[in-house]
Amino acid sequence: MTLEKLSPAPGSKKKSKRVGRGDGSRHGTYSGRGCKGQKSRSGNKMRPGFEGGQMPLIKRLPQKRGFVNIFRTEYGTVNIDQLGIFEPGSEVTPEKLLAVGIVKSLKRPIKILGNGEMAHPLMVKANKFSAAAKAKIEAAGGKVEEIKHETETS
Repeated sequence: MTLEKLSPAPGSKKKSKRVGRGDGSRHGTYSGRGCKGQKSRSGNKMRPGFEGGQMPLIKRLPQKRGFVNIFRTEYGTVNIDQLGIFEPGSEVTPEKLLAVGIVKSLKRPIKILGNGEMAHPLMVKANKFSAAAKAKIEAAGGKVEEIKHETETS
């Protein structure tokens, strides 16, 4: 292959539309811009969503715009049915959960959720507990202890 034999892929090069070259071209007279108005003039730069000064739809419907709480705390969640792998009576800490691979990282605080059943008593230490999880752990004869997360400040 030589330089003079190189050519663009078929269909990748397209001729530009030549407007204002007479009515026979189907792009004469108004050159595809319609009649009069701001959008037919050169220098037309209206931002997307502009409605001519009328209150835009996005501002009229605030519930559609969404809201992001920048102070939200994201938790690493663990269901109590996942705690069945620990020995009866043993202590379950975030570090042990990380060691067995139930949680992927300790950057987020750990929250224990109440999905599933507790088979045997455990001493569970975590940053947060749901009411259902706390009740199920205590009903199985275990103990619950809330600990502070390293990044929490108060």
